[in-house]
Amino acid sequence: MRVLLACMALAAMQCESIASIVSVTYTEDHRFEVHSGAVDNWVARANLTSKYNETGWDFLEVQTSGDFPDTVQAYAAGLAEANVTRHMIVMHWNNTVSGYCQSQGQEMCDKLNGFIEANDKWVQSMVEQHGETDPYWHQVDLVNHQLKGLEDGVDLKPTIPGDPGVRWLNLAGDLEDLETALKDPADRPENIKADFGGRVLGAGHCSALIKVLADGEDLYTSQVTWNTYQSMLRIQKRYVFGYGQTGGADKAAIAGRVSSFSSYPGTITSQDDFYVLSSGLVTQETTIGNNNNDLWHFIKPEGQVLEWVRAAVANNLATDGQEWTSTFSRYNSGTYNNQWMVVDYKRFKRGDTSLRPGVLWVLEQIPGHIMADDVTHVLQRQQYWPSYNSPFFPAIFNMSGNPALVAKFGDWFSYERTPRALIFRRDQAAVTDVGGMMRLMRYNDFKHDPLSACDCQPPYSAENGISARCDLNPADGTYPFGALGHRSHGATDMKLTTTKLVPGMEFISIAGPTYDQQPPFQWSKADFAATTPHQGHPDLFKFEPIQWRWQWK
Repeated sequence: MRVLLACMALAAMQCESIASIVSVTYTEDHRFEVHSGAVDNWVARANLTSKYNETGWDFLEVQTSGDFPDTVQAYAAGLAEANVTRHMIVMHWNNTVSGYCQSQGQEMCDKLNGFIEANDKWVQSMVEQHGETDPYWHQVDLVNHQLKGLEDGVDLKPTIPGDPGVRWLNLAGDLEDLETALKDPADRPENIKADFGGRVLGAGHCSALIKVLADGEDLYTSQVTWNTYQSMLRIQKRYVFGYGQTGGADKAAIAGRVSSFSSYPGTITSQDDFYVLSSGLVTQETTIGNNNNDLWHFIKPEGQVLEWVRAAVANNLATDGQEWTSTFSRYNSGTYNNQWMVVDYKRFKRGDTSLRPGVLWVLEQIPGHIMADDVTHVLQRQQYWPSYNSPFFPAIFNMSGNPALVAKFGDWFSYERTPRALIFRRDQAAVTDVGGMMRLMRYNDFKHDPLSACDCQPPYSAENGISARCDLNPADGTYPFGALGHRSHGATDMKLTTTKLVPGMEFISIAGPTYDQQPPFQWSKADFAATTPHQGHPDLFKFEPIQWRWQWK
């Protein structure tokens, strides 16, 4: 189906002040029209509640109507989101992507663009062959339609010639690994730096914890994102999609038709990767990366689907952890290599001290290899599952090059004795309620906690906490590798859900770096503020916990 835009209506929405509610209609002559406010016969609608300066978050709801073809819904969803969040997308793009090709070099940008174009061409060929009958490829097609609607709705023209557009906001995690894989082998240094996430040796994304309370009273799932501070323009999103598993007339609904997640302007997935789904699943990850240069050759533009798309497809289709990990494992791209945790709240019964099989599945991905298993027995034995950027499965740990890092730098790169592993092990038993869980996830007392010590000068690092605060490390300190040092990087939020919150697809959140044991982060006091874009940010990040209740049923 050919898609045509009602360009005059779209342009008007971009030039005038942006409404908090927009509706998208689809005409008989196959044109999308964007309207300010509520109208009848909408194919998609979006509602933005602006609370960023009060809470550290804006809140976006996007809904589509199942009365229309799935591809029409998906494109309209992207178009609706673009029209209520364009002002934020421009600021977030300026903060995180603008100037990328200048800093990384046009040659690298050309390689990345060539790879992405070749991958898009292969994916589209698979959609054309199988999209009508295979649920997997139908959902891939819908992700791409939604992204296209977002791109067309923003119509961002980069201020620097050659800079990437909005699409690269969605590819950010994959681009980190693509940049490394596309380097000439001789140019892959041990300490790789990239604008996306400021990657340095040992740099991690996220801490996560799954905690069973005493006597099976509750099951908590929580994640704190680790990222550069320039990324702290945040949106919580709730998507309600009327998609079918395939595009056929029977229209069997997808399991994950409703999803709530932490996110960013201009991205149609979480990027943090924390999702609460109508299937009863909660999915989250922490990055494990790949430190074995011999594996990068597995990454190819054909025969693979980028990680962010595979996660969206698995979230849409899966009804349990085994199905999620099986779906995600197809066409492994070897990019954005993570440990994924899939918690099935349907299988957890409050008051049961014995966990049912399938409560927790874990998957770990590196280039060329994926391992997944039901690890509920580990959760049963430990009463908690921690995740902190180190692989759990020995085979993945060994193949990804971690033994060499342990041999060179010691326990910091191990699974059992890295600082966050030790802190989780020591403190998780004290979690008896939501407040205790939040305190643990926001914990960082690096100057006084012996588990935060390192072979550094001074002899500790603010990286060594559940919620990192690398801005507090002295700039003139001495550190054995880059992750432990001073930089614009740390834990930028906290999310937590429970058995009571999952049915409503809700979660508790706190925006910004931890201030429980440390001073709040303040841009005007940061020595890197002048060189770190942060358009739209407040000066002081000191926000209280919030549990947002979505307005649309």
